[in-house]
Amino acid sequence: MTLRLYNTLTRKKEDFKPLQGKKVRIYSCGPTVYSYAHIGNFRAYVFMDTLRRALKANGYTLKHVMNITDVGHLESDGDEGEDKMEKAAKKENKDPYEIAAFYTDIFFRDMGRLNIEKPEIIAKATDHIADMLEYVKKIMENGYAYETSKGIYFDISKLDHYPVLSNRNLEEQIAGARVDVDEEKRNPYDFALWIKAPKNHIMKWDSPWGLSYPGWHLECSAMGRKYLGDEFDIHTGGVDHIPTHHENEIAQSKGCTGHIPAKRWMHVEFLQVNSGKMSKSLGNTYTLDNLQEKGIEPLAYKLFCYTAHYRTKLNFTFESANSSQKALNRLRESYLLHSQSKEKVEDKIIAEYKEKFMEAVNDDLNMPLAMGIVWEVARNKQKSEQFAKLLLEFDQVLGLALDKSQEYIEKQEKVELPEEIVTLIEQRKKARENKNWAESDRIRDELKEKGYLVKDTKDGMNIEKE
Repeated sequence: MTLRLYNTLTRKKEDFKPLQGKKVRIYSCGPTVYSYAHIGNFRAYVFMDTLRRALKANGYTLKHVMNITDVGHLESDGDEGEDKMEKAAKKENKDPYEIAAFYTDIFFRDMGRLNIEKPEIIAKATDHIADMLEYVKKIMENGYAYETSKGIYFDISKLDHYPVLSNRNLEEQIAGARVDVDEEKRNPYDFALWIKAPKNHIMKWDSPWGLSYPGWHLECSAMGRKYLGDEFDIHTGGVDHIPTHHENEIAQSKGCTGHIPAKRWMHVEFLQVNSGKMSKSLGNTYTLDNLQEKGIEPLAYKLFCYTAHYRTKLNFTFESANSSQKALNRLRESYLLHSQSKEKVEDKIIAEYKEKFMEAVNDDLNMPLAMGIVWEVARNKQKSEQFAKLLLEFDQVLGLALDKSQEYIEKQEKVELPEEIVTLIEQRKKARENKNWAESDRIRDELKEKGYLVKDTKDGMNIEKE
């Protein structure tokens, strides 16, 4: 069965074939560790995880690099503003290395909660300053860069074609630009490889051009080359990386090695919130902790990500996230029901389900279609341990930790209700015993406002956190 993946570079789906036999070399743009990663950020890492798992399900071995940006990422993609690490350090009155260590730990904690596989190589920018310096020197030797009073800039006019990913018309953009252009730049879209540090700048290193620090784009090119070579198989990131960061990575690589570094570029679309943009100003940059406070597990968010193809926008609402939590609970219950049955299923049926699932996965990671197959198996009226094993096999791609279903269900059952909620439940019980239906309904509505759903059944009252 052939794995087909979309390539932003060629703008089409292509049969996947690694450069080196069954070994796949991947580079993924990692986090800038100046703050908490939000659920929009984590959509990219859920996609990264799905890609990893799909490749392994197809029999490939991986050499996967992900960077940790702990220096060089300015506020503006146009090489302007403060370094995000320095800005966070000033705001929190801490050393930038302390800031980076704290948020890196939190990021990997959240990766673990989402059951996202860790890439084989984690590369911190500050650990690779020497590699980046050598990269810049090579670009300069090749005649693709020049020095100004502010730093070392890449000269895009030296390239045969720029840009190659976004298909922008730079001449039209330059003609219509309303921003001030640095007069020392040879071209408005030349970008900083290496930045000369002001005296009060904390993170800076010795270089042939004085105390300075790397540009953001540089780290990915230098570390990708160090660990994966001049050319490798796949580069991943968000669609926001296409017009600037990844364009400039490609430019740098052509200036240094003469090659576009990755044969295939894969990008995940934005996560929207309530059909709008996610932004700090709107107060909707939710973290996994924010979701958990409302009873939505990180793994439920991961399942929610599978409701849309990675190349389409995904709209987050708490209603849809709650639905994903309920769906995850049902999937766990279905798995456990199947696992307790000794009934036999024809091998042909199992094989057909496997084939359908992998066909969906191998069609550019079509997870909504793949989940349709998962639900067919989970809801099958015939219960069988073979179906349970099949679900676990699917979960090697899904990464929903279905093997721990019993543990998660027991944990949910043990959740302690706040004292005020317990008091309201007791009051409602008394109201119902006294046939005071109006008071019973009033308390039910109050519980709902506080985030607890009341269901009256023949066995009594069930309380669920919305």
